[in-house]
Amino acid sequence: MKLLYAGASPFVSKAAMAAQHAGILVEHQAVDSTNEDPVLLEANPLGKIPALVLDDGAVLYDSRVITRYFDRQSGGKLLPLGDPLLAERYEAHCDGIAECAVAGQYERRFRPDEKVHQPWIDRQWAKVERGLDNMPGPLPEIGSKLGLAGIALGAMLGYLDLRYTDSWRGGRDSLVTWFDEFRSQHNDLAKLLPQA
Repeated sequence: MKLLYAGASPFVSKAAMAAQHAGILVEHQAVDSTNEDPVLLEANPLGKIPALVLDDGAVLYDSRVITRYFDRQSGGKLLPLGDPLLAERYEAHCDGIAECAVAGQYERRFRPDEKVHQPWIDRQWAKVERGLDNMPGPLPEIGSKLGLAGIALGAMLGYLDLRYTDSWRGGRDSLVTWFDEFRSQHNDLAKLLPQA
């Protein structure tokens, strides 16, 4: 299988960490998701990452679809058996925060300075802060019981660390401690966090 990726994406990071944690071997192929890369467009006409090209040539896209596929392929190593609802809520919550953070970055990176709309960027950041301050339950387990909730949280915090440096950390000691422990306990996954 081949995972089409760009290194800074929190959604790619989540999918790559899910595969690694589930013990699923995937080859990584870098694509340019901002300039209509023909390899990406052939796999996903929407031009979005991640896209997972299966061995039979079929393609899955959207990180949630990909993580569910990895969970099924691994016999349930990512979602808790019985009641996966909290993990799924965590994933959706973290993805929503990441979407707002990415949107703020795109406003700055892809618009001319005179057209950047700061109130819109501020609105996206307010959503990020509300999301961080209202997680959908207790922070996920990190050690041997790490699952998709923790992977989604790690990928999102990794993106915030990459693009917003310390802006998200103030007053969020429990999240900072959780993220530091995640990186320390899961060094193999930490290598797959978003990076420029």
